[in-house]
Amino acid sequence: MRTHFVVHEAFEGPGIIEDWARARGHDIRWSLLYDADPLPSAADDIDLLVVLGGPQQTTTTRTECAYFDAAAEKALILSAIEADKAVVGVCLGAQLIGEALGAAAEPSPYREIGCFPVRLTDAGKRHEFFADYAAKFIAGHWHDDMPGLTPDAAVLATSAGCPRQIVAYGKRVYGFQCHMEFTPDLVKTLIAQAEEDPTSPEGNPFVRPAVVLQGYDFTAMNNQLTAFLDRLVSESPTAGAGGRRETGA
Repeated sequence: MRTHFVVHEAFEGPGIIEDWARARGHDIRWSLLYDADPLPSAADDIDLLVVLGGPQQTTTTRTECAYFDAAAEKALILSAIEADKAVVGVCLGAQLIGEALGAAAEPSPYREIGCFPVRLTDAGKRHEFFADYAAKFIAGHWHDDMPGLTPDAAVLATSAGCPRQIVAYGKRVYGFQCHMEFTPDLVKTLIAQAEEDPTSPEGNPFVRPAVVLQGYDFTAMNNQLTAFLDRLVSESPTAGAGGRRETGA
């Protein structure tokens, strides 16, 4: 399985997704954009494309962030979708998937930072990739925006603070606004790089102090995410070439 990670910032790595890919012997490739790595020109040599989060927005320009090229990322995502590759987007990555398919990202009703309950919709409860998920489970959150919805998209999970936590854009294409990939090390790095210590502003019940997030046990959500990933790639071919290898993120 050739898994390619698109990483926008060193402090927003793949977390448990990398551990999962390594444990299953994947051929791991990287586009570390903050380190001037190029994006693949197409998805020919990718079986699973994982586009991660970042402080950028889908509207961030090259002038505002020289190494973030939203148009190029959306072109790569669309190439993968058209080639029937598996695609997973997390946070910003989820928003870029929606935009690649013509659905603009939107502001979330609430900013969310912390660990909060997520609920499967009826579509999520019926979905075979989420068969062993509880109807209500805890996921990590750190976002202001949410992915847009195409006419064919199905919202699989929601939260009280955001109505689009997991979105299926196709049988093999999924956007996760929530952060089920969080690990203690990843959260520690993310908090250290945050522009401000997240505290709960008056009127927003979905932002928690950093110390609360840092002390959370992410094991259950990690196991749920890796179960989903196993199902997603279960019918994928394995082969291999292209990109930076095994450097870590």
